[in-house]
Amino acid sequence: MINKELENLIQNLINQLSTIQNNFDDYQNKHFEKRSSHFFCLELNGEAGELANLEKKEWKGKNIEFAKFEDEAADVFIALMNYCNAKQIKLEDALINKLKRIEKIRLENEEKGEKY
Repeated sequence: MINKELENLIQNLINQLSTIQNNFDDYQNKHFEKRSSHFFCLELNGEAGELANLEKKEWKGKNIEFAKFEDEAADVFIALMNYCNAKQIKLEDALINKLKRIEKIRLENEEKGEKY
């Protein structure tokens, strides 16, 4: 059974994510050199590492400009879109399937009185 919030999230994914992913693919193919999924996977991990470094610095008490977090988060998203397109992963389908599996586990845990 899917709760209402998850049902709404899935509907939003169905209505929007494929279009966004396809637009990223069109833009990437039109304006940039074709690269392999290996390249984009490494790029994704590099960008996620840069975001993690900002979090680490903030955790250690340094004042980090919020715009830097926004910039790195955007880089992670772009790299993820490019990776999925290069690997021919339909992110919409992958997310919906994953969310349904998570919800099933969450509900099973809830029945046992446990948190997910």
